[in-house]
Amino acid sequence: MSTRIMSEVTAEERESTSLAETPDIYGAYPRLSDDQIATLEAGGARRAVETGEILVQEGKRSDYFFVILSGKIAVSTTDDMGIRHVIRVHGPGRFLGELGDLEGQAAFYTAEVVEPGEVLVIPTERVRDLVVHDPVLSDLILRAYLLRRSLLIQQEHGFRIIGSCYSPDTARLREFAARNRLPHRWIDLERDKHAERLLQRFGISPQDAPVVVWGGAVLRNPTNTELARWVGLPAPDTVPDECDLVVVGAGPAGLGAAVYAASEGLTTATIERFATGGQAGTSSRIENYLGFPGGISGADLAERAALQAGKFGARTIVSTEITRLESSGGQHRLTLANGTSVVARAVVLAMGARYRKLCVPGIETFEGNGVYYAATFQEALMCGIGPVVIVGGGNSAGQAAVFLSSLVSRVYVVIRGDDLNKDMSRYLVDQILLNPRVTVLSCTEVREVHGNGVLSSVVTEDKRTGERQSIQTPALFVFIGADPNTGWLAGAIQLDDRGFIPTGQAALYSDTDENQLRTPGQPRTLETSQPGVFAAGDVRSGSVKRVASAVGEGAMAISQIHAYFGG
Repeated sequence: MSTRIMSEVTAEERESTSLAETPDIYGAYPRLSDDQIATLEAGGARRAVETGEILVQEGKRSDYFFVILSGKIAVSTTDDMGIRHVIRVHGPGRFLGELGDLEGQAAFYTAEVVEPGEVLVIPTERVRDLVVHDPVLSDLILRAYLLRRSLLIQQEHGFRIIGSCYSPDTARLREFAARNRLPHRWIDLERDKHAERLLQRFGISPQDAPVVVWGGAVLRNPTNTELARWVGLPAPDTVPDECDLVVVGAGPAGLGAAVYAASEGLTTATIERFATGGQAGTSSRIENYLGFPGGISGADLAERAALQAGKFGARTIVSTEITRLESSGGQHRLTLANGTSVVARAVVLAMGARYRKLCVPGIETFEGNGVYYAATFQEALMCGIGPVVIVGGGNSAGQAAVFLSSLVSRVYVVIRGDDLNKDMSRYLVDQILLNPRVTVLSCTEVREVHGNGVLSSVVTEDKRTGERQSIQTPALFVFIGADPNTGWLAGAIQLDDRGFIPTGQAALYSDTDENQLRTPGQPRTLETSQPGVFAAGDVRSGSVKRVASAVGEGAMAISQIHAYFGG
């Protein structure tokens, strides 16, 4: 099949572009200089390639980094019917790959030689070592890989999720793929006229949906862990038996801890229940984070941090839930949901928090089908031209309003109070108040949601007048805070009356009396009631709910862990 497809592709390309090389797009397809190629060549080898040779196969892991020295290589992806379509043609000086290659994922593209020549082949592990010593080359490759991943997501390449918009498992798979920035496309059994034909092609009945289809392989209603393992995300069976430090949670605080711990020589494992980035990973653009004057999306920040942690040797495992913490004799055993465990000398608890939900009758039936708790490009695709409704007055709501206002006709921001300035950063308030597409509904709450399987309208009520308004909308975004993910810690460490983790002096005493809980020794600033167990970020009682402070606490926890190890 490959020969037939490539002959068609080659003819098409020669007719339209004579296999002209695709130009760079905002840094996604840069050309390496001779000096940069020489740097990379120190860790690789040259070899000749012939027309029709497959260098990277979609759906299979690639362990090599390819630089084109001469000739041309076409990058293609597969459509629903199994036909490949060229999306890029690379010539001399360009390189293959995207973000998943650095993270050990299966390839989301096929690379095939369409004009014979020569390539430089370097093991991916060797590339990581080489770029550490060349910050310009490192930034060039990383930027290109991040942008290429974004393009794959925006253009809906990758695997297919086929399932009903009414299915909770379909919503679960879509959320897992989106939060982990995995290129994919959702095919709705209820509304896509080609969906059932596609199921028939793979011999699947609609009753077996949802399914994930990629490269001829089919997963029937996989768990998140099964999907993670399939695409190459580190799964639970890769958790080490012992290490110096286990970080629970891969949001900004957890990733900050992992980077600093691994860079200072601690064997480190980060265990994440759902996706790297935490709540910050759902932010479309963070504009007040130090060092990024043009802003950065939460997903990009998380990807960069995860790669940085990996560069220093930290292991990040996703789709893995911890169910129990036991401490004895200076050792801490964390038990996973699959029954395995890992023992660590110290633990950083950075689980963040889970989204709060509106107390509106029937709202749960629309989750994933009009009701969302994140505002990334994936959710924006579901909004059409809008309008959309955002509930919340914090920075997450403000960032979502600014982002979505560039894509839809109208954004309604619903807040219970009378002033955005109370909980939102001033820079966001200014952008919202000056934006003609954003309408702020103050002293207002959502009372009803309506739709037939998918959201179609939201009813709001002005608390001052009692007046109700029906807004026709395909999307309701909820950003009303979060509750800590600490239920599994009951009995292991002290929690406050809201479930957050007290640290420092606050960890010394119970909530009901003045009996000291911990002896001997005073806990350090971020240390919990259990010596050697630290907390950082949103899950910590009294923390500042900002990305920068979470990263700072993660780094500070490592300094205190070194002091703890030193006695």
